[in-house]
Amino acid sequence: MKVTGILEPFLPLCRRFLPDRLAGLSMALLRSTALEAAILAGHLLLYPTGLTPERRSPAPPAPRDGTALLPVRTAPPVVLLHGFIDNRSVFVLLRRALAQHGGQRVESLNYSPLTCDIRTAAGLLGRHVEEICQRTGSRRVDIVGHSLGGLIARYYVQRLGGDYRVRTLVTLGTPHSGTRVVPLADAHPIVRQMRPGSVVMEELSQPAPGCRTRFVSFWSDLDSMMDPVEAARIDHPDLMATNVQVTGIGHLALPVHPAVATGIRQALDEAYPEERVAGGLTVA
Repeated sequence: MKVTGILEPFLPLCRRFLPDRLAGLSMALLRSTALEAAILAGHLLLYPTGLTPERRSPAPPAPRDGTALLPVRTAPPVVLLHGFIDNRSVFVLLRRALAQHGGQRVESLNYSPLTCDIRTAAGLLGRHVEEICQRTGSRRVDIVGHSLGGLIARYYVQRLGGDYRVRTLVTLGTPHSGTRVVPLADAHPIVRQMRPGSVVMEELSQPAPGCRTRFVSFWSDLDSMMDPVEAARIDHPDLMATNVQVTGIGHLALPVHPAVATGIRQALDEAYPEERVAGGLTVA
């Protein structure tokens, strides 16, 4: 996916006044900013469609005549959890990509935009996961969380015993070590919880021996919501964590870009990773 066409007339000017390395970074930033603006415009149009809760489809009934069903993929359901002041509409494209890949059940959850505590939201997520497992007959689920959604899911897994239910947790642009961006937003209590050194961050840094969930964190070198950008990495000695660096896109593009969707599908397909740190993913 390239959006360089409108910027090509300015390339000679950039190269003249900027060093090559800085010019390359500036062009990547301009492309990323243009893509973020386009995604934001599209998401604002779709936002109203995600305000209502998703309709839950029941599990397929067992045959009454005793005949055996054909074997199906045994991968657990995938639960999608959005970020701060957002809703499930952010996952329109990712949901389609996951549902078309092997027939996995995909469900999107909304939490209230008035949520003021990550721990409370994590407890609510736990109740949703139990309901999904009971309804689908699956013992475990996979979770994909964007931004704050990934942090809520991690708290559920690491602090509320959710590792019993969550096989793989994929996070997209999640401030695992806290972000210092937009200081004026500290008026909101949940933003304060996402700051470095907050009580929630201290709890997540505590030992988590025997955690059974596998973590895969996608972080971008141009994520404007992460300060520093490495804040979206998971660095915890007790967690089975794979960090995947994405280059060339910003925060809003992470749950939208097809290359990231491919990386997420691959992450969910890998049951037991051997390495802790993956190579980079270039998507621009």
